[in-house]
Amino acid sequence: MSFARAVATVGGFTMLSRIAGFARDMVMAAVVGAGPVADAFFIAFKLPNFFRRLFAEGAFASAFVPLFAKELQSGGRASAIAFAREAQAALLVVLIPFTAVLIALMPWVMRALAPGLADEPATFALAVEFGRITFPYLLFISLVALYGGVLNSVEHFGEVAATPILLNLALIAVVLGLTPVMPNGGYAAATGVFIAGLVQFLWLIWACRREGVGVGLTKPVRSARVMRLLTLALPTAIAGGVQQIGTMLDVVWASFLPAGAISALWYADRVAQLPLGVVGVAISTALLPLLARQLRAGEDNAAMANQNRAIEFALLLALPAALALAVLAEPVVRILFERGSFGADDTRRAATALAAFAAGLPAFVLVKALIPAFYAREDTRTPLVAAIIAIIVTVALNVAFLMATRLEHVGIALATSASGWVNAIFLGVSLRARDRLTLDPRLRRNLPRIVLATAAMTIGLWFAIRWLAVPLHQGTLVGGLTLAGVCLVGVLIYGGACALLGVLRLAELRSLLRRQPGVKPLASDGE
Repeated sequence: MSFARAVATVGGFTMLSRIAGFARDMVMAAVVGAGPVADAFFIAFKLPNFFRRLFAEGAFASAFVPLFAKELQSGGRASAIAFAREAQAALLVVLIPFTAVLIALMPWVMRALAPGLADEPATFALAVEFGRITFPYLLFISLVALYGGVLNSVEHFGEVAATPILLNLALIAVVLGLTPVMPNGGYAAATGVFIAGLVQFLWLIWACRREGVGVGLTKPVRSARVMRLLTLALPTAIAGGVQQIGTMLDVVWASFLPAGAISALWYADRVAQLPLGVVGVAISTALLPLLARQLRAGEDNAAMANQNRAIEFALLLALPAALALAVLAEPVVRILFERGSFGADDTRRAATALAAFAAGLPAFVLVKALIPAFYAREDTRTPLVAAIIAIIVTVALNVAFLMATRLEHVGIALATSASGWVNAIFLGVSLRARDRLTLDPRLRRNLPRIVLATAAMTIGLWFAIRWLAVPLHQGTLVGGLTLAGVCLVGVLIYGGACALLGVLRLAELRSLLRRQPGVKPLASDGE
């Protein structure tokens, strides 16, 4: 499968997942709202997600995929699956007791996570109860990450990319079905998280068995390859931990702000995650196993070409998405969420946070495109240094914004965006300094053209929202259709500008989707 087709597969399923996610968040906003119950649930849900990104999507996946690819190439499928079983046993040895201990210590965990809730005992008690219900999700989703790494490595991306859809559908069903019989919607949402994790786990077990890469249980062993996995995973875990600590510190800062700040950041981040998930995660998911295979096969030119295309795709889609979200922040939040328990004040808070998150969106997508170049070479130290620098910037800016300004939750979002740019720049400079990243003629030619096309789109959107201000201020079907029309106008302007400037031609796109990895690098238009 070509890199572009892999990105399209993952991105397409991720887009469906994000659409289902928006439906989920609309249900959550209407049922749970943006008050104390919502704050308690979102704090509780962030806890397993923190460790999920640390254990599953961070350290474990990043270290596991290159080693699994190495086993696949050198020892064949049987050897690679045996390694996956050993890795699963090591993961379970850590996660089962860890999950049990965290559930038992949940009140103390919540005091550390959201100290500002100490003055709100009712909200704090809910957060503890919701945390105990949601935390087993970590065990299921960590195993999902392992099975997903196996499937991605054998070029079956669709099943893995479709998995988050199950989370969203399960949450919608459980929140709507159980809220009437539970004390509040938060209990139903927490139960939905647990059920969703179980459903995702069972789905990927079935997918692995169907593709002949089932990962059965085995006793834990202290093999050389497991020790190598742990050696690579440890610095990655620290790096991921540093990054996730930054995210969790956002909760700590926000817990001292008025009620609704945590929820505002959550809803804003959910919208910002759409392009990050569709573009950034798709590129990273497809690029890591591809680079690992090509570098091990000595196909350095093909790997460099794919690295350039990853950066190009990232900016081609992330730059216009970021500017569109910044310009359309308030109507997007209003039309998606403003109903039921979610009011006009909640819309304004979430919209300002969304605009601030949008400023860092291109950086976060670039990080997703750059970091596989390190992990594919089994270099986990450099991303760790980048993450530490980024978290220092985040903490310093949060302290400055919250103490010296009245930005409140917007300052938290701005600090997050600034740290993303610091991380991306550090990674890019590090690759360039080691001659592992050379911008090819095609990328150098297209970057300024992408910026021009994005500027044209932004101007068009700016005029469109002023001409259509009245319907866009309605959280109704008319408002939704108007917003969809404005977005379509933006897409047409951007696509037309890209076509006029020659950024990506149709014949070239067909070639990208057909080309097999490592066969031949993409041409650079003879420049």
